[in-house]
Amino acid sequence: MNDKFSNPWQTVSRRVAYENAWIRVRHDEVIRPDGLPGIYGVVHYRNLAIGVLPIDDEGFTYLVGQYRYTLDVYSWEIPEGGCPEGEEPLEAARRELLEETGLVAAEWKELGTAHLSNSVSDEAAIYYLATNLTQHEAEPEGTEKLELMRVPFAEALQMVREGKITDALSVMAIQHYALL
Repeated sequence: MNDKFSNPWQTVSRRVAYENAWIRVRHDEVIRPDGLPGIYGVVHYRNLAIGVLPIDDEGFTYLVGQYRYTLDVYSWEIPEGGCPEGEEPLEAARRELLEETGLVAAEWKELGTAHLSNSVSDEAAIYYLATNLTQHEAEPEGTEKLELMRVPFAEALQMVREGKITDALSVMAIQHYALL
């Protein structure tokens, strides 16, 4: 089938250039859509990205602040984490919400799915709305030094507008909820 929606790329060879417990980087030799030889690097994520937008009965949300090593900046985000193969995404969302905020939600709604950087990676994400919240003790992982901030949802949306929240999953979840 040769239609405008079929794959115009041809893979000549494929090899793993690097891998660890979280990612695998693949180096592909390809024939580009214009017929010339080329290369393509693909980052494969072993975990599904999970995001949770918690909204309490007063209309407040909870943001997690942490230093992001990759960007060399401090970042405010919704609670997020990874869902390893074999774990149900909703269970991963429940786990991440408790770990990072100490919150437990009685009601859950899937807000959306996304591919976070599809030009170089296959990273996929699911983000949820968590409501009917109760506070428990947070259980952050050893790699996380987190701050928790409770803000009116309108303030979180304003932080997105002002570029104070730039994390893709957080921006999507906050804007999606604002449209509901």
